[in-house]
Amino acid sequence: METSQQPPIPEPPWKRAARDRAPRTPLTQRAIVDAALRVLKRHGSEGLSMRRVAEELGTGPASLYWHVANKDELANLLIDRVASEIPLPPPDPDHWEEQLTEWLLQAREAFKRYPGVAGLTLGRIPVGPTLVRWTEWGLALLRGAGIPDRIATYAFDLLGLYLGATSLEEGMPPTAPTGQPLGIEELARMIRSYFESLPKEQFPNVHATLDELFSGGAEERFQLGLEVIVRGLASYIER
Repeated sequence: METSQQPPIPEPPWKRAARDRAPRTPLTQRAIVDAALRVLKRHGSEGLSMRRVAEELGTGPASLYWHVANKDELANLLIDRVASEIPLPPPDPDHWEEQLTEWLLQAREAFKRYPGVAGLTLGRIPVGPTLVRWTEWGLALLRGAGIPDRIATYAFDLLGLYLGATSLEEGMPPTAPTGQPLGIEELARMIRSYFESLPKEQFPNVHATLDELFSGGAEERFQLGLEVIVRGLASYIER
């Protein structure tokens, strides 16, 4: 006796949803750092948290701790990842000024590509494979040029602070004294107008340098500051 074929039993809707869901990103340390960079881009360094990174990966925070010990380690991994994109040529002490300047300019561009990372560098001493190589490279460059050890070692702390602080400030929206959201040009006009209203007899130097006070963009000012630092380092070389 033939039996009629029964239609397939529909799957429960929750099982179908699970089947159709896009696969998760494999949970590795690299995947966690990639996700953290995306979180930084949206929320900045203050908004970085293990919970948000876990949400970005579609998992729970506890899963991250198998690969990253804590938020501090994650910050160090992020800084080292960005630093790894900056090439280091063989140190050439005969051209140390050009090499140091080019390295800082490339580092600044890398920080601009990853908004939020600059804020992570301040207030911490990041250590990682790339940053250790940076230290060795920089010391070889400066010591080879004849810069004393104490100055050479302090110089990289100074350069790191300069790079981190200027990159962080550049990524922040300008704040007007009134608290209004203003563009940088409108803010500059507001402050210049106030400076112009100051009595000339009390503020002769302000009036004499008004054009210079309000000239140059972030790029020009960064390069000028870098030039001042490099010239200062050169003054320590015994001729």
